Amino acid sequence: MADAFAGVTPEATRLDQAWIRANPLPQPEGEVDKNSRGRVLVVGGSVQVPGGVRLTAEAALRTGAGKVRIATVQPAALALGVAIPEVAVLSLPCDVQGEIEAGDGIEGEQLARCDAVVVGPAMASAEQASRLVGAMLEDTRWSGGLVVDAAALMGLAPHADALRRRSTPAILTPHVGEMAALLECDAEAIAGDRTGAVREAAQRYGAVTVLKGGSSLIAAPTGELFVFEGGNVGLATGGSGDVLAGIAGALLARACDPLMAALWAVWLHGEAGRRCAEAIGPLGFLARELLSVIPPAMRSAGED
Repeated sequence: MADAFAGVTPEATRLDQAWIRANPLPQPEGEVDKNSRGRVLVVGGSVQVPGGVRLTAEAALRTGAGKVRIATVQPAALALGVAIPEVAVLSLPCDVQGEIEAGDGIEGEQLARCDAVVVGPAMASAEQASRLVGAMLEDTRWSGGLVVDAAALMGLAPHADALRRRSTPAILTPHVGEMAALLECDAEAIAGDRTGAVREAAQRYGAVTVLKGGSSLIAAPTGELFVFEGGNVGLATGGSGDVLAGIAGALLARACDPLMAALWAVWLHGEAGRRCAEAIGPLGFLARELLSVIPPAMRSAGED
């Protein structure tokens, strides 16, 4: 990695209200149906954390995706379908640990029916998640948007070459520990040089990379670097990252380019956290309470 430098380099662009106003989201125009608003497939979940993918799927719907499908472990599938009736549910076999049994991965027909995939939320097995990602990358017929999150990041290193070959860069959403797995180094090295780490990951994987934290860094494989300093401690809670991944997946499905999708996802996630902190308190709001705040945050983004 680059020489140790814990701060943010001066060339980093601040992701703030001025940037948001100058870079509006594309809006549906003309005759619109649920397919044209974007189709998202969320692949994840486990018997231990069966509800995590609900957060991702609902975040995608709240961010404007027209159709969302969840692919998850068979024991959780029916309950999820009842809990969130707006989505379709694909039941997958699970292994003895209660994780998705990747097998041959997601069928090509399922990929063909979506514009973006979010893979990894609420999974614990890096091995199974890695197999799922590998099968997706081998399917050359599918070139939709891709968000890689959670356990899928822990097993992503073998797929770096395949990710770089994608015509559309993926979005990676690691915290410090997951970034250490991506770069195959110690977490202390990441904490000591967050800027160098996020830039190296973006180059190594040819992906837009979001290094989450109190100040989140976003790097593009082309070298662009952004910093979002509007996070708050309340966002450091279980399920918060699942919400961020769902927002990013919906924006990809809505035809945002990966960098735009990642930047808006980080801003909307942080803005939802700010609103929850004001309405509920700086600590103690739940990840699911972010969801209903996403639409008004999008609506008012250019008004402040």
